[in-house]
Amino acid sequence: MKNLINKIFGLAALVVIFAACQKEEIKAILNPAAKPVVNLSAQALQLSKENADAPALTVSWAEPDFGFNAGAQYRILIAKAGANFADAQVFTTGTELSKSWTNKQLNILLQGMGFKGDEEASLEVAVESILSNDVKQRSDVMALKAVGYVDKLDLSSTWGVVGSAAVNGWNGPDMPFYKTAASGVYVAYVTLLDGEMKIRQNNDWAVNYGDNGADGTLERDGANIAVKAGTYAITFDENALKYTVEALSWGLVGSATPNGWDGPDVNFFYDAATDQWRALVTLVDGEVKIRKNNDWGLNYGDDGADGTLEANGANLVVSAGTYLFTFNQKELTIEYEKISIPGIVGSAAPNGWGGPDVSFVPDFGREGFWVANGVTLIDGEIKFRMNNDWGVNYGDNGADGSLEKDGANIAVAAGKYNIELDFSDPNAPKYKIVKI
Repeated sequence: MKNLINKIFGLAALVVIFAACQKEEIKAILNPAAKPVVNLSAQALQLSKENADAPALTVSWAEPDFGFNAGAQYRILIAKAGANFADAQVFTTGTELSKSWTNKQLNILLQGMGFKGDEEASLEVAVESILSNDVKQRSDVMALKAVGYVDKLDLSSTWGVVGSAAVNGWNGPDMPFYKTAASGVYVAYVTLLDGEMKIRQNNDWAVNYGDNGADGTLERDGANIAVKAGTYAITFDENALKYTVEALSWGLVGSATPNGWDGPDVNFFYDAATDQWRALVTLVDGEVKIRKNNDWGLNYGDDGADGTLEANGANLVVSAGTYLFTFNQKELTIEYEKISIPGIVGSAAPNGWGGPDVSFVPDFGREGFWVANGVTLIDGEIKFRMNNDWGVNYGDNGADGSLEKDGANIAVAAGKYNIELDFSDPNAPKYKIVKI
């Protein structure tokens, strides 16, 4: 028996020694100069929205002479200059020896790294060849400067709605006001509870307004404003210190919607990045219209089926599917397209592995990005899948923030999270999970 045990331990030791020898052998015969030599198609770029789909940057390199048939895999690292590639954007290329970005793709990348439109970004680029988990060769660092462009509106303001009637109560964060075409006039599109509200600046009580006479005139540190539950447009005139609270919701109604022609309607939500209204909805074969405040007093259809809306116009005919509707209230136009909506599923998700999933919504300021904020998870695992179906699902095989189709489950601890999916490069999707 003792001899058998010794043999088993001896065999295990040989396996460990053999594995270690393999790694040492790679290191021993690896040509130390065999690192990728990187070429950038340009080292200074001025991106433009007019050339959004035109090529902007190509990173390429020749296959290094490792001294043996290495079968190397490659990845590109892009980071802020001087950061030593901390928080680098990583793009895995497999055995491919180049990768390209369009103006739009590179602009999205810059925004994701925190650079504003028209701000010069000083970047560093490197390529790594990967022979094994602990045998990597990194290229020399290449400098890159790029100036992006603004592709979304900045209608943000310092003002917000706070109170017992607001979604986050008296402590905030406040529900935002957005700039309008009139200087000093702001609007907030909010759904309120029965309760009270005030208007304040910078999520702070130092500057706040109420209404002492309930007459639409605001006073500094004035009385709370009583409101009833509902969906509203609140207009705040900083110049005249006046405000209005008007019932306002836009919705889809019709035989194709979940609640039919009688409603309640599928609500649009306001998209400040484009100053338009959006709706994500799953429809059946049928017809729809747009109407205000769940009422037929003001409704829109499309007489010419050309995307232009008319009051009391013809019904829009749709086939079954999941859609993104975009309603431009100012220009009275409508666009709608079938899309796949990602969701969160898993043992850590509210509805387990069976769903329905926690749905993401698009970040319309960054094309290809989806966000799900304030998601409560428990200890367990999650994955991301499209339209509550396993036909297309993503996990993370390397626990490195990159997504792979049918990849491994992602382990999470209990908590509240903001979760972001990045499909701006369909060939290299990524995700971020931030505990809040």
